[in-house]
Amino acid sequence: MSVIDDPSRPTTAPPEPEPTAPEPPTPEPTAARPAVARGRHTGLFRAFWRWHFYASVIVIPVLLTLAITGLIYLFRFQIEPALNSELMRVQAPAGETVLPYEMQRYSVSQAYPDDQIVSMTEPSAADESTRFTLTTADEETRDVFVDPYTAKVLGGLNPDTTLSGTAIRIHADLMAGRTGELIMELGACWALIMAITGYYLFFKGRRARKRQRDKGARGARLRWTHAGIGSFVGVGLLLLIVSGLPWTGVWGAQVQGLLTKTGQSFWSQDEGALSNPTSTLDESLPHSHHVVPWAQEKSPVPDSDPGAAGTAGSEGAEGGEVSVANVDTAVTVAARTGLERPLTVAFPRDESGVFSVIGYAFNDPAKERTVHIDQYGANVASTYGYDDYPALAKVVSQGIALHEGRRFGTVNMILTTVFCLAVIAACITGPVMWWRRRPRGTGSLGAPRGRMPLASSPWLAVGVVALGVFLPVLGVSLALVLLLDRLVLSRLPATRRFFA
Repeated sequence: MSVIDDPSRPTTAPPEPEPTAPEPPTPEPTAARPAVARGRHTGLFRAFWRWHFYASVIVIPVLLTLAITGLIYLFRFQIEPALNSELMRVQAPAGETVLPYEMQRYSVSQAYPDDQIVSMTEPSAADESTRFTLTTADEETRDVFVDPYTAKVLGGLNPDTTLSGTAIRIHADLMAGRTGELIMELGACWALIMAITGYYLFFKGRRARKRQRDKGARGARLRWTHAGIGSFVGVGLLLLIVSGLPWTGVWGAQVQGLLTKTGQSFWSQDEGALSNPTSTLDESLPHSHHVVPWAQEKSPVPDSDPGAAGTAGSEGAEGGEVSVANVDTAVTVAARTGLERPLTVAFPRDESGVFSVIGYAFNDPAKERTVHIDQYGANVASTYGYDDYPALAKVVSQGIALHEGRRFGTVNMILTTVFCLAVIAACITGPVMWWRRRPRGTGSLGAPRGRMPLASSPWLAVGVVALGVFLPVLGVSLALVLLLDRLVLSRLPATRRFFA
């Protein structure tokens, strides 16, 4: 895209609107640009409109993907039980109580003898099954569901293949690993440009849009609708970009590295578990995003003390007993500390491991807490939660809960739903507007003409540079675009004409 156009040269691209008009009139392909229009391209409105246009080319595919997959993940607790009711739903017999979790675990081990049980999540309602997560011999993940009233194994599935599981994998990295992460981060960075330029166009062009709508001009109502939707989407977009940046592979990783040197962190630092850490909590659990609070994923896990077995009144080390605690013991001990239910229990990974009992506190990150239970003495090896987080980790935890539509319960979920639908609508109305006004038979893309007056607006130049430095992916991509424009696009007649 060219940002250094010569405004005086004749062109077959559609004539430009007045600086306050959001759309050009019907093009006249054969007419040369009149001399009176020569100074128009240096205006901020046209420049911002042009950058808004090209940012949307990058952003719309990413935003559309994020909005659709985000909606699916937002309603995962409604969608998955409906699609897999035979696994996730049970009949709660009148007067019956939930059987011991150890009995349920035994049923799973008998049904899947070659798999390793790594965690259990207790039911959150009377009609829900107990979920056990296993690692198969092929290092894949399997969720197995058990009727908590009969200990009957209902079956299993790979969480990666479910609708919500697929959606979150696409949402995270397009299921393309590092490359997908980079594309998502690139889209998020340019979404910031699109939001900033969009608000400038919204406020500067509001009178022109109103005049055109009042006159009943062609396409005026669609432009008015797009502007209204965009004004709502922009605020949420800025919030989601900020709250989602800690997840990114470039910005998040680089900033985390800098913070570590200052004693801060996006994640918690489990000081109570630093005696001899051998793994982190997210390594103990596959698909840890389902149950492990994001800020605790990198927290170390302590070891059990085999010598503590004697304190529990068992044979201990002398009798050769492997463990005196089981999943029911871990749940009982952890529940006494006031953890939020339902609980998830990560099983000891080996003879030196602990039971890590996680209270996720879905709606309130301030109640997130994990209790590590020694598998021999059933003692609390360490407890770590929100109150122990570094200050920045607390802020990020709250932002993530807001990002996922759960911080303020139903209200947050409704607002996030409306926001996702609005994003989808904006991603549709924008291209429709371009399609209606695109020049036909001119060989031009129909992009707005205008160059950013960086030389005459130092504050604008400083802002662009600051954004590029703060968001490295944006800065690198912007530099590449400008170099491509100056060295290639503006020099070749075909590309110069196509990109206006």
